[in-house]
Amino acid sequence: MAKAILLVIDSFGIGAMEDCGEFNPSDCRANTYKHIRESADFLEIPTLYRLGLGALADGTAAPANAYGFSALAHYGADTYLGHQEIAGSCPKRSNKRLMKDIHSDLAKALMVAGYRVEYPWSDRPVLLVDGACVIGDNLESSLGNIINLTADFNKMPFKKLKEVGKIVRRNLDTSRVIAFGGPYTTIEHILSVVQEKNPGQWGVDAPKAKVYGKGYEVYHMGYGVNIDGQFPMIAARHGLKVHRIGKTADVLHGEGPANPIVDTEKVLQALENSYVKEKEDAAFLVNIQETDLAGHAQDTDWYARLLNTTDQWLAKFLPRMETDDLILIMADHGNDPTIGHSNHTREYVPILAAGKRVKPVNIGKRNSMADVGATFSEFFGLPATEEGESFLKMIID
Repeated sequence: MAKAILLVIDSFGIGAMEDCGEFNPSDCRANTYKHIRESADFLEIPTLYRLGLGALADGTAAPANAYGFSALAHYGADTYLGHQEIAGSCPKRSNKRLMKDIHSDLAKALMVAGYRVEYPWSDRPVLLVDGACVIGDNLESSLGNIINLTADFNKMPFKKLKEVGKIVRRNLDTSRVIAFGGPYTTIEHILSVVQEKNPGQWGVDAPKAKVYGKGYEVYHMGYGVNIDGQFPMIAARHGLKVHRIGKTADVLHGEGPANPIVDTEKVLQALENSYVKEKEDAAFLVNIQETDLAGHAQDTDWYARLLNTTDQWLAKFLPRMETDDLILIMADHGNDPTIGHSNHTREYVPILAAGKRVKPVNIGKRNSMADVGATFSEFFGLPATEEGESFLKMIID
């Protein structure tokens, strides 16, 4: 019996990539870990530091385990696209679009498919579909990256919302289309929180829409993403159980247990509980989302506290791992809270590998985070992922 854990500390970058200027010139100042360390004098993460963060960030002595770092192969710095890459596929380069430029084409496509499409306001590029779903710009991500569909599930069930989302996806080349909603809101309330964030950027203020919480469901659709070539779906086809805990339950497709928790302590406890109870070969794909939320909030103290919590948990958990088990600790992008904006930053991410069979080796720079998905597939003896080069033989005897 063998278990493999992927622990993604969301947004924990370790320095700007060389092509940062092509994406966002301000990102070239980014180093999420370094700047949090400089800003929060109470940061105490000796376990992560010993596992390779020190060697990567400060050139300290190499650890007694495997470590390295990875570039982002997808364009930009995005949680959803980053996780698709980690899982073993490389999303296509997308284009930035705002509803003001595309609403008429989307309206036509939806009407051809038989949906009723209305404009609640004559001066806002926002669509209302079947009186139940609002289509607008995503106001929480980088400008033009994502189009949102926000629904009242009392009037449009989640299954139908996904079908509407797929039509939008087919007619759009933005990085992501997100369809979500809940049963404890109303379409009238959703419409009441439509706002303009930047000039010409109109959409639903999602945190105010009363869709999060009980009954909330979400479906992410990436541009050029082949989920069937990713580790979780390969695992599902071959009968390997894959647990998705934290934000991975939302952003990675799969068929195993899904537990979309946000609170960091609860995420780590859920991982530990599932790990202890699991008696067969299994993978655990886990995302600590609150670090990303702290980055968006530009709150270095909150970010540091979350890192301390994670490090303390790792210190207790790692000795409990069984002989054949593997854990990979990494990030999906950066989110430096100190450089003057609240968006993700295009940074390299650490890869720290631990386990009783893991060798002390530097796996160097990986050109794609898809190498992680490829490594997980090889670890379980499964067919290779669509993208990525496994480093399993480098780290395990």
